[in-house]
Amino acid sequence: MNVYILALLATLLMFAATLIGSLFVFFIRKLSPHVEQVCLGLASGIMIAASIFSLLLPALEDTNCLLVIISFLLGGLFLWILDTFFSFQENHSFFFLAVTLHNIPEGMIVGLACALAYQSNSTVTIASTIALAIGIAIQNIPEGMAVSLTLLEQGKSKKKSFWYGAISGIVEPIFGMLMVFLSTLLKPWMPCFLSLAAGTMFYVVVDELIPQSKRENSSSGVVSFMLGFVLMMYLDIILG
Repeated sequence: MNVYILALLATLLMFAATLIGSLFVFFIRKLSPHVEQVCLGLASGIMIAASIFSLLLPALEDTNCLLVIISFLLGGLFLWILDTFFSFQENHSFFFLAVTLHNIPEGMIVGLACALAYQSNSTVTIASTIALAIGIAIQNIPEGMAVSLTLLEQGKSKKKSFWYGAISGIVEPIFGMLMVFLSTLLKPWMPCFLSLAAGTMFYVVVDELIPQSKRENSSSGVVSFMLGFVLMMYLDIILG
C-alpha cells in the first residue's frame, strides 16, 4: 500500500470517529457523571499507552535519550503555553479553537508513523501504525461527544454543536498528510517529532483528562484508564 493512501485512510478513520462521537449531540443533552468518567478514563489510558509504545519507544530506538527527553518536554511546554493563553478566553470560538489545536498532534503522530513505517531503517511498522490509528480513533469517539455536548451546554444549537465537534477533528487528516509530504525533509528529526507529540499527549491527559475522570467519588475512571491502557498496549503488540 502506498504511504499516502495509508496515511489518508488512517487519519480519515480518526476523523470519522470524531464525527460519530459528535452525532451523540442529537440524542442526549448531557453525559451522566459516571459515563463521562468512564469515557475520559478510557481515552486517557489509550493516549498514554499510545505515547509510550507507539511514540517514545520507537523514538528511543532511533536516536539518543537526551533528544527524546528534550523533545518530550518541549511538547508539554507547547501545550502549557497554549492552555495558559486559552484559559483567559471564555468565548465559544476560542473554546472550539483550543480543542481543535489539541487534535493537531494526533494527526501529526499518525502521519509521522506512516512515513516512518515506509523507511527501511525505522523501528515503526505498518501494523503498529494501524494500531495507533485505531487507538486514537477509539478515544476520538468520547472526545467528539464531549466537544459537541459542551458546546450545546454553552448555548449552541444541536446542529452547530455537531458541526463544531466534527470540524474539530478535520485537522487530523490535514496535518497527518502534511507530515507525510514533509517526511523526506524531516526524516533526520522524525524521532524528535514523535517525542514532541508524546509530550503533548501526556500533557493533555495529566492536565485535563485524568482530573476530570476523578471528579466524582468513584473508581470507574481509574478502572477505565487501566482498560484503555491495556487495550492500546494489546493492539500495538498484537499488530506490531
